[in-house]
Amino acid sequence: MDAAEFRRRGKEMVDYVADYLENIEKRPVYPDLEPGYLRSLIPNEAPLEPESYEDIIKDVERVIMPGVTHWHSPYFFAYFPAASSYPAMVADMLCGAIGCIGFSWAASPACTELETVMLDWLGKMLQLPECFIAGTHGRGGGVIQGTASEATLISLLAARCKAVRRVQTINAKKSESEILSKLVAYTSDQAHSSVERAALIGAVMMRKVPTDNRYAVRREMLKKMVEEDKAAGLIPFYFCATLGTTPSCAFDHLTELGPLCNEENMWMHIDAAYAGSAFICPEFRPLLNGVEFADSFNFNPHKWLLVNFDCSAMWVKERADIIGAFKMEPLYLKHENQESGLVTDYRHWQIPLGRRFRSLKMWFVFRMYGLKGLQAHIRKQVALAKEFESLVRADKRFEICAEVVLGLVCFRLKGSNELNQELLKRITKSREIHLVPCQLSGRFVLRFAICARTTESHHIQQAWQHITQLTFELLQEASH
Repeated sequence: MDAAEFRRRGKEMVDYVADYLENIEKRPVYPDLEPGYLRSLIPNEAPLEPESYEDIIKDVERVIMPGVTHWHSPYFFAYFPAASSYPAMVADMLCGAIGCIGFSWAASPACTELETVMLDWLGKMLQLPECFIAGTHGRGGGVIQGTASEATLISLLAARCKAVRRVQTINAKKSESEILSKLVAYTSDQAHSSVERAALIGAVMMRKVPTDNRYAVRREMLKKMVEEDKAAGLIPFYFCATLGTTPSCAFDHLTELGPLCNEENMWMHIDAAYAGSAFICPEFRPLLNGVEFADSFNFNPHKWLLVNFDCSAMWVKERADIIGAFKMEPLYLKHENQESGLVTDYRHWQIPLGRRFRSLKMWFVFRMYGLKGLQAHIRKQVALAKEFESLVRADKRFEICAEVVLGLVCFRLKGSNELNQELLKRITKSREIHLVPCQLSGRFVLRFAICARTTESHHIQQAWQHITQLTFELLQEASH
């Protein structure tokens, strides 16, 4: 493919993408396939001779689209949103064309500097404390990670390194392995599985803190566990607070937990993967109160802020804590400006060495939507969730299982877990809407998350009509 053909095919692909997204609701939201469907549709080996672009595009519809779960369908209500917008897609094209591997400032100055500035822009939208803003002289700052899972792992590893050094400062005779065996981390029993996974990778103990009747961690319970562990000779060093838990969008009490973590010399990381986007709206910003006590904070613009995957924004109060844990300086990566104090090399802030020019997506989206446009998007989707909640509450056969704060509604049919499992099975099999479950207080619960950018009120009404029709059929059969 030469430049002339690329111009032609590029325009065709833009038309294909636009047509796909404009007509996406006509496709079944969930595929009707058996595992292994794809292997029989394509050859066992790569072609020896070049194939035509036309043949490849035909195979997109024949091979790929039948096996796609359409996350951007307005009938997709599963998991949490996967953000998408045309400005972000256009920026991703440019990112692919520039094709830099921005591991250091010298590897592509614009890649590094735009990221630093975009994280400052976003931090100011969230009204983060000044200590998290890089500016030109700040000690903190932001970085784009691939996912919230990576951000949690990075924060835990940095906290682990800091704790080991702190203990060795007090008692130089203690070996690193001895200290590591006594380190203990904490998180909510409602936290995402990636938090527990971070502890597995970091080879440290992690204890799950029981939550209150609103599925939030309170100070008293964490304090009790910390005191028990200290009495047993363990070293509490890390707490991952969650703002917007995956099962029910619950919020840990930062203003209670933060001071405790500071008193106990524990690193507090905040995982706000989904909910963080909402904090750009003044009415939701109080949910972030207490962030001033945190050592690190993370959320995913690629969930709800119209920036396509992958783009997970992470801020640290003291960047030296992260750089100190990961810094490696082989000669081939050094450059003359690295000690100037004006630049940062993001390879020291992450696990991979290479990184894409992801801040372009933020730059395009922030400029083409503006803060007001992004706020309008969040508010619209919260209103749609409230609309669905009101439909559920009006039907006495159903119950709401957790407070609806943002764009997630947790509900269930009154009755047994088995009844709700059967209802979800029928919803999935219908392929008209897509939901996933969670477990709250031992109960099987259906999650209804407002996901697609194009979701409107009539999609909510239609989804509810479909759920109630399937419910009617299920209850009729059960009564017989």
